[in-house]
Amino acid sequence: MNKTCKTLIKAAGAIAVIAVLATVIVSVLLLNYSITPSEKHGRDSVYTWKKLSRRYPAVYKWTDSLRRAGCIKDTFINAHDGHRHHAVYVRAAAHDDRTAVLVHGYGESWVAMLPQARIYYRLGYNLLLPDLHGNGLSDGDDEQMGWKDRLDVLEWAHVADSLFAPRGKHTRMILHGVSMGAATVMCVSGGNTPEYIKCFIEDCGYTSVNDEFSYELSNLFSLPRFPVMPAASAMCRLRWGWWFGDASPVDAVVRCRKPMLFIHGSNDTYVPTRMVYPLYKAKPQPKELWIVPGARHARSILLRPEEYAAHIKAFTDKYIGKTLKL
Repeated sequence: MNKTCKTLIKAAGAIAVIAVLATVIVSVLLLNYSITPSEKHGRDSVYTWKKLSRRYPAVYKWTDSLRRAGCIKDTFINAHDGHRHHAVYVRAAAHDDRTAVLVHGYGESWVAMLPQARIYYRLGYNLLLPDLHGNGLSDGDDEQMGWKDRLDVLEWAHVADSLFAPRGKHTRMILHGVSMGAATVMCVSGGNTPEYIKCFIEDCGYTSVNDEFSYELSNLFSLPRFPVMPAASAMCRLRWGWWFGDASPVDAVVRCRKPMLFIHGSNDTYVPTRMVYPLYKAKPQPKELWIVPGARHARSILLRPEEYAAHIKAFTDKYIGKTLKL
């Protein structure tokens, strides 16, 4: 072997080592950015309540009146992974069996779902709003991106049924999630769900973690999917016990036979609007789709509150039963 060949082999080896190290470093950074973010607004109750009062003053006043009346109750469970998880619940004024479990998005807390909660309360629903793992007052430091969260939401659904069901009966329940909460609800829908869960609403959920993280890699950092995504997924599996491929709402909804309403803003650039179409296509009937003109990510209810409420009422009237007038 001549000197030139040896030099080329050494250079190739050095490049390979550098490429592997770069992939590992970028993968670690991706996990730190996405799974264990340093900033979680759901942990900061002052920020969260200020944001609610600024964006939804009527909701803030309604919530404040409930709090002063002692209607908002805290509850905790020991989740499937041994962590202590938090939720709040509100009993319907008419003590009805209709129940809404409302699931917040990435880095948020139960407070983020109060605009939806007010709609359901006006319709006569009991409410349960959980803090997902690692958010709000729930234990944990990592985002589970809807995958392991599905197990927690199923536990919360059972808690809600035990809280609100008439003696000897079950509730009539809807699961409604926004963003990562929507991904969670879709992951729940693909499994064996209790009979009392009647239907689902997903608002701006992603097709899969692979798709969402790949989009963010390209959109924010101009990096390719390969080899970063497979490496980061393997690290996630080693550290937290799940692969990115596990968290795939688009695969889950294929197995869902219960009704689902899909909502997505037409101007969503965080979870791009195009993701809702394969989700809707994959879901068997019964299903409905509402694209909200001009709405950015998780802003459909802010931009068109009356239409949002009307869609909830029409959907739940059809699959749970007629409710009060808005």
